[in-house]
Amino acid sequence: MTQRPTLIVLPGDGIGPEVIGATLRIIDWFAKHRGFDCDLRIEQFGIQTYYDTGLFMRQGLMEDLMSADAVLFGALGSDVENRGVSAKVRREQGLLSIRKHMQVFANLRPVKALAPLAGASPLRPHITKGVDLIVVRELTGGMYFGEPRGVETLPDGERRGVNTHVYTSTEIRRIARVAFELARQRRNSVMSVDKANVMEAGVLWREEVSRLHAREFADVRLEHMYADNAAMQLVRNPRQFDVLLADNLFGDILSDEAAMITGSLGMLPSASLSEPDNGGRRRGFYEPVHGSAPDIAGQNKANPLGAVLSFAMALQLSFNRQGDARLLEDAVLATLSQNVRTADIAESHSRIVSTTQMTDAIIHELDRTAR
Repeated sequence: MTQRPTLIVLPGDGIGPEVIGATLRIIDWFAKHRGFDCDLRIEQFGIQTYYDTGLFMRQGLMEDLMSADAVLFGALGSDVENRGVSAKVRREQGLLSIRKHMQVFANLRPVKALAPLAGASPLRPHITKGVDLIVVRELTGGMYFGEPRGVETLPDGERRGVNTHVYTSTEIRRIARVAFELARQRRNSVMSVDKANVMEAGVLWREEVSRLHAREFADVRLEHMYADNAAMQLVRNPRQFDVLLADNLFGDILSDEAAMITGSLGMLPSASLSEPDNGGRRRGFYEPVHGSAPDIAGQNKANPLGAVLSFAMALQLSFNRQGDARLLEDAVLATLSQNVRTADIAESHSRIVSTTQMTDAIIHELDRTAR
């Protein structure tokens, strides 16, 4: 008997429960109409959970996340500062802790210009037309995890903040390998981003990426670009990029910038993957790129498409259901083609809908294809 795969869902904070609630309706549709069968469990995690219990998650949940086939997450954070949750506690128990414990070092953020949303982007349509790139971001090293770190008071009373940007050869090679392997499935081109002109860690990054390329991936086109130039090129000529490889800090910044090609952070899904185990299985952590948006939380206004498309990535990468992933992506595109919009991607002539209504429209398209 084949063991049922496990999907753990963490709604989180802010608009997280709303966009995850929408996605759960989509998951239910695939269970009823496409035979998607999994052990689905909803667990509490986040600032609200910490406020209620003193912990970001229940005891033992981290071990469950480690053994799950996929984890689907909404958003973290709300009025964090007002609730007095220290940066140290957030770092030790929050999202960075999950990423580190699950060892999901490879963050994939696809950015695709959808024709129906050409007018929703702040960039001109002739710039965004045809863009299809993916940011491969190293997720468990670099500035966000490096030591020493902290804020200290010097003898003269001056305060100093310290963060350490650090990478090892192994960390660089393993994320570069993901980028090269992905490029072979796409247009066979990798742009590696660094600041080797001013940062020693950037020098090491460039050297290790180049060495791995020469040794194992000479068939893939490799170029290097400084991060500041990459930021400019993303708004000047984003079609030049296929796979954009970056460290944790630069990947975070550049992928958020690239989201404007689609019109909104609410459109961007992501997948974070571990190294494969002996059976070839990777742990997968899936989440929309947007934050918790506390200003609209609870108002049924949030764009659920980033979360819905994150589930599409899970279908493809963790559940080996590529056909179902394409079906869901096509349903989203068909919905947008009918000018159905949440407020963040709306234009003057759009039919602006709620989170619930956007989900209704996607399910309607799925129903239409299932007839």
